[in-house]
This record gives sequence, structure tokens and C-alpha cells, in this order.
Amino acid sequence: MVRESEVVRRLSIALTALALHAALQSVFLVSGAAPVRAESRLDRVQRNGLLRVCIWPDYYAISFRSSYSGELQGLDIDMARAFAHDLGARVSFVESGFPNFVADLLSDRCDIGMFGIGVTAARAEKIAFSQPYLRSGIYAVSSQTHPRILRWDDLDQDGMVVAVQKGTVMDDYASLAFRKASVRIVSGPLEREEEVQSGRADAFLTDYPYGQRMLAFHQWAHLIAPENPVQTTPYAYAVAPGDPLWLDRVNRFVDAVKRDGRLEAAAARFRLTPIVARD
Repeated sequence: MVRESEVVRRLSIALTALALHAALQSVFLVSGAAPVRAESRLDRVQRNGLLRVCIWPDYYAISFRSSYSGELQGLDIDMARAFAHDLGARVSFVESGFPNFVADLLSDRCDIGMFGIGVTAARAEKIAFSQPYLRSGIYAVSSQTHPRILRWDDLDQDGMVVAVQKGTVMDDYASLAFRKASVRIVSGPLEREEEVQSGRADAFLTDYPYGQRMLAFHQWAHLIAPENPVQTTPYAYAVAPGDPLWLDRVNRFVDAVKRDGRLEAAAARFRLTPIVARD
């Protein structure tokens, strides 16, 4: 049986602990101090003065290397430089792509992905997205001399071969939507057009920006738009999960460039005005 003196001793210890806890809480309240939080990527970017941006350097009008000057150009090149400026940092572009940008973010190879990344449920399970800044549906590119493909409904027919790039929203769409046509998945940046030009594929699927590239640089290209928009996808900036402070800063940047006209100006420069997300 526990003696009364022992009960008193235990009660005294408990009360002392409670008093200490209350005292610490009052210190935080009076001084305005807060418990130390884990370092955010925002802290690191500002401390190092460096923003590492994953891009795909073959994405026309979004993030591409000029064939004339060799310099990186595109809406998201402009936006990345603007974000770095707002953060008081310099920008470093890290070459990535749709098949591997998730791994690059999770392995800390870059701080943010900025190259027209479509928001999908599968991607959102692994990474975090900002609010959207562009929206694009899916288009097809075929040859102007193709004897059977004149409109969208001609794609999903027996004997047709449609190429898609691995890891894109077009890859996800084609595997579910096409019942008769064969879907050929390619990985290289120019393989889709090579498949069509060689005759190994009848068409390839793409989005609005890349469709404009095809019209600008290839006289043989025939851009096919669906009668009704197909799988309109929001494009957003991507970051590694678990860092709400960093994601909030990215969202504040997206909101700022929408309001101050920087997004509209960049979109007009690269002929992307029709797909700007203004909400």
C-alpha cells in the first residue's frame, strides 16, 4: 500500500512539471517567441541566393533552347527569372523532363519544376502543385498528306497508330480513351514527329504550345483540334511535398504575376494567350 507521504511526493512532482510547462508557455506568449520549426526550402533559397528550376529544354514556347542563339527561352523561363528576382536570388536551370521530374524534385535536384506541368491525380499523390497558371486541352498532329486523318474522330480507328510521349498527360489519356487505334509510347523529345514523318505512326498527341511549334517549324504538319475540348488540364508549378511555407510562397508568386500583368505579357510574347488561366 502506498504511504501518504509517497502520494504527496508524486503529486508535488506532477504539479512542478505542470507549473514549468505553464511558465514556458507564458514566456512564448509574452516574448512572441515560437518553437523552432524545420528549415523550409524558402529559407534555403534565400540564404544561398539560388533558385534551382527543373525545366524540359525542348518544350516550345514554355522552356526551350533557341536553335539560333542557344539561349533558353519561353514563358516559364521568363517566369522562373521573375520568381528568382522576387526572391532576391539568381536562377539555375536544371534539365529534366516529364518522365523524371518527380524524382528530381524528391531527390532535391531542384527546388521547383517550372515547365508547363499538367496537374494529374497520379502526380498529386507524390508532389505538391501551385494554383494553375495555364490550361490546355489535347491536340493531334498528323501529316497534311495523310489520306485518312482529317478530323479528331479519324484518330481512333482500326489500323491507326498514335504516338505519345512517355509520362505526359497525353500518355495517360490515350491509354484510356483509344479503343481501336494502337498507342505507341516514345521517350525522346523529337521521337513523336519522327514517328509520324517516317510513317511508323499516323499522328501524335500534344498540347497547345507544342502544336504551335509544329505549325511554326514544319510545313508538313497538320494540327487537329477536337470538336469539343478534350481533357483540359491545368498547368501548375511543382514542388516536393511537406513544405507548406515554400508552397505558399510559390502560390503568392503565381497570384502576383496574374495580377501585375507579367504572366499576360509573357504569354503574349510566346503566343500562349489563349491558354492563360486567369482565375
